[in-house]
Amino acid sequence: MSWVYAAAIFVVGSLIGVGFFTFGYANGFAYLSNDPQACVNCHVMRSEYDGWMKSSHGKVAVCNDCHAPHNVVDKYYTKALNGWNHGFAFTTGRYPQNIQMTERNRQITEHACLSCHQQITENIRAVRSEHGQQISCISCHRNVGHM
Repeated sequence: MSWVYAAAIFVVGSLIGVGFFTFGYANGFAYLSNDPQACVNCHVMRSEYDGWMKSSHGKVAVCNDCHAPHNVVDKYYTKALNGWNHGFAFTTGRYPQNIQMTERNRQITEHACLSCHQQITENIRAVRSEHGQQISCISCHRNVGHM
């Protein structure tokens, strides 16, 4: 029975070791910051970063302002979830060259638009009459943050 215990410790220890190595190798601590340079660690983000630098948002907002919730717990939960998903996709080679936003991340970004631009949007929120749904800011202003 002790060899099973030793094997379990070895497997768990190896997984933890590989996790720490990968986190360090991938500069994982950079993703815990608000520094937009962290987003460019992935080559597929280069065009979004370059577009953001040229946009009006590049002068007043960082990636987290639009793509992460503003409260600490949800922000780091979102960063962890996205980090896991991105890491898994890149490790397995299953990621699109054209980045796709999840519905959860779309809602986070939509909330950020409405939060920052509340004075402008409160009187002009459009509603689709056939469905009774509000039209997303992103549906018309998809590239505003990234040109």
